[in-house]
Amino acid sequence: MLRCIDIVKEFHIPRGRRRVLDRVNFQIEASQRLGILGRNGAGKSTLIKIIGGVETPTSGRVERHMSVSWPLAFGGAFQGSLSGLDNLRFICRIYDLDYASTRAFVDDFAELGAQLAEPVKTYSSGMRARLAFALSIVIEFECYLIDEVIMVGDARFLQRCQDQLFGHRADRALIIVSHDMGFIREHCDSGALIHDSRLRMYGSVDEAIDAYRSL
Repeated sequence: MLRCIDIVKEFHIPRGRRRVLDRVNFQIEASQRLGILGRNGAGKSTLIKIIGGVETPTSGRVERHMSVSWPLAFGGAFQGSLSGLDNLRFICRIYDLDYASTRAFVDDFAELGAQLAEPVKTYSSGMRARLAFALSIVIEFECYLIDEVIMVGDARFLQRCQDQLFGHRADRALIIVSHDMGFIREHCDSGALIHDSRLRMYGSVDEAIDAYRSL
């Protein structure tokens, strides 16, 4: 189980403080696939980063009783002056992964070739996303966090990503944030909506979509 308890997130702006998330509460169980809808700027990506530990909430807390990924394709934690291979070695030490088999998987999946030996700061945003995504799925998390806007790449790579997430890991919990109603309907079994900084859970994905359409 994963629980968000009274999550508040505020940002400093020239006129004071802007509250992006206001007392967000929800929980998901093992194998549940939650789709969170919301307009651009509603706070979806901020919430997914808080759940993944990339950002800290202003107040409130996240209780994780299952292993949770970082937001898929998030490359912000890479050390830019190190090569992709050096970053991969670091991840292997942290998660106690076999380096040789992990490298073989990442090399095959990300298809970066010789660029893996180059500093990450020389990568394009697409290359960083490929490396980050490959590293995300090589670790067998119990819950994956997906920000649909960063599902980048050509059609072939995107299909491979979706096969890994929604096929090979069909038994894992997912939290997907998106404004794409079709994407949420296809891949989720429960729905929520972020609007005016608040999150509301709905009894079904279709109810969440109807509420989103009514905005």
